[in-house]
Amino acid sequence: MTIDIIGAGIGGLTTAIALQQKGIRTRIFEQAENIKPVGAGIILANNAMQVYEKLGLRKIIEDNGNYIASMNITKADLNPISKVDLSFFEKKHKVKNIAIHRGALQQILINELKFNEIHLNHRLKKVESNDHGYSLTFENRKQIQSSILIGADGLKSVVRQGLFPETIIRNAKQVCWRGVTDFKLPGAYKNELNEAWGKRDRFGFVQIAKDKVYWYALKSFKTGKNEFSAHNIENYFDKYSSVIKSIISSTQKEHIHTAEISDLKPTSFWYKEKVCLIGDAAHAMTPNMGQGACQAIEDAYILSECLSKYEVHQAFATFQKLRLPKAHQVVKASWMLGKIAHLSNPILIGIRNQLMRMTPSSFNRKQSEQIFQIPHL
Repeated sequence: MTIDIIGAGIGGLTTAIALQQKGIRTRIFEQAENIKPVGAGIILANNAMQVYEKLGLRKIIEDNGNYIASMNITKADLNPISKVDLSFFEKKHKVKNIAIHRGALQQILINELKFNEIHLNHRLKKVESNDHGYSLTFENRKQIQSSILIGADGLKSVVRQGLFPETIIRNAKQVCWRGVTDFKLPGAYKNELNEAWGKRDRFGFVQIAKDKVYWYALKSFKTGKNEFSAHNIENYFDKYSSVIKSIISSTQKEHIHTAEISDLKPTSFWYKEKVCLIGDAAHAMTPNMGQGACQAIEDAYILSECLSKYEVHQAFATFQKLRLPKAHQVVKASWMLGKIAHLSNPILIGIRNQLMRMTPSSFNRKQSEQIFQIPHL
């Protein structure tokens, strides 16, 4: 059995590795002409690291990333509002939370693929079902016949648009900038993820390697992302902490990635016949909980377990039953958190911050536990 995967992102590569370890061969088709490091970091939360522990990749990921002990929400001046201590989950699940350069993680995953093919410069143009499975037409004019297909091709998935057209992409009316910079963080911040909330905007930063910081910033807009330019980003966050302003000024502006934030309105079906969606293609979420890639990594592991135990249709049905409720819970919570974080009324901001300070740590722990728990077949 050979399974075709559209997309060589974190979800697609992890799926190929998990299937490889089950003795299932895959072919991966990726639109990029070459796989090169993207200027962004990624936080591999406890649930993602549990998967990589099962796949034998925990140690190499830890060696190439930075350990994160807590996740903090702060005011713009970095005075704390809320803190989630991750040590409880480290002890319970025997893995740490790791921040790592996305390019470094991608290279680790590629190196782990032994026998599976990665076909670059294969941007999917059209997918059609036929008597033998699926006909894949690529923009390079190549055509491939596929018997089993996994769509790991992101928010604007061609697989989903071709075979699951009844889906809706929602624009959050927020622009996001991401950057990686050489920067020596003050010692207090080296093993923390900090996200500072202002008025209709916020700024997060985390160390991903020695003296290397990944940061992201979001701001609400009214007319379109062209309202804001990366070249003016220092002005947008001039009321923030001096640490944050220094991180921004140390970053080369031409290396800052700018994008509008969108998600996929939760849908009831991720599969039909012998095609299945995973990751952002199935449940794209806003980045407000740092779970986008983590949920795709969970998909990869659970789907490989299902495909190793059941025939294809039952495997896809079981996968959807196990993963859909949790993924959609995270999609909804992330969308709501994005709205709460971008309040503009000073009175509402004050009430929000006070409520967050008063929230018991046991409640935060319970919420995190629901996200970090991996289901068993």
